[in-house]
This record gives sequence, C-alpha cells and structure tokens, in this order.
Amino acid sequence: MKIDIVCVGKIKERFYAAAIDEYGKRLGRYCQLEIREVADEKTPDHSSETEKNRIKAVEGERLLQKLRPDAFVIALAIDGKALTSEDFSRKIEQLGISGVSHIQFVIGGSLGLSEAVFRRADFRLSFSAMTFPHQLMRVILMEQIYRGYRIMKGEPYHK
Repeated sequence: MKIDIVCVGKIKERFYAAAIDEYGKRLGRYCQLEIREVADEKTPDHSSETEKNRIKAVEGERLLQKLRPDAFVIALAIDGKALTSEDFSRKIEQLGISGVSHIQFVIGGSLGLSEAVFRRADFRLSFSAMTFPHQLMRVILMEQIYRGYRIMKGEPYHK
C-alpha cells in the first residue's frame, strides 16, 4: 500500500520532526509512505472571512495539484467521521482488500481545508472535535496509521 500525507507547510519544530521521522521509519515495514508538503500562506492577524477563504482556496489549489486521480483521498476534518483505532485499521485494510493501492491523507493549514479539497475527498476523517496544530496533527496521523497496521497484523501495541 502506498500512503501519502499531503499537507500544508513545513515542520519547523525539531521535536515534531523527530517524531515524524520515527514514525516514518516504523511505517517502512508496512507501507510505502511519502509526505508531500505544499507552501502555506501567511495569515495576517485579524483577517476578514474573505481573506481567510482566499488563503484556504490558494492552499487548496496547491493541495489538489498533489492529489492523484487514482488515489483514495481522506481529508482530515473536525466534522468528519470519528473512528476508533480498530475501525481506522479496518478502514485501511478494507480499502486494500477492495483494490485501493494508494491512500492520500490531506491535512490543511492553520485555517483548515478549502471546499474544493473536501469535494475531491472520498472520505472525511475526524480525530476529535478539538482543533490541533496542523504540525502536531501530522504526528498524530502517522501514529494512528502505525497503530492501525499493528492492529491489522495482530501485533502488540500499547493502548
């Protein structure tokens, strides 16, 4: 299975980068992982809704350029479907069984994803009703993908 994490912005903090590197190494046993970053737009303080929508649209167009037409696209969204780790594992496994060989997870920037990205997505996934920094979300997503593969393979993993 090929898995891409398509995301806005670069990782700036070393502790996030270290966690991402660690989970990337661990995932190497289970899938072919690629992180595909697009540039983020600066969001001025006290931006209007119009300005925020413009920024999401620009970032969204960049994200859409990284999405493959043959991939199953999962957009991370607060209003998406919440899954347990076991359900998430089954989702990945079922996609593979049904013939999907490429999954692309999409993480938006600080303002979230554009409507155009949501329209392209095949599934909306929520990790929580809470808002997380998009850099931290990358770590959380990678950990859950790793956990999902461990569950799928019947391998022990802490709860």
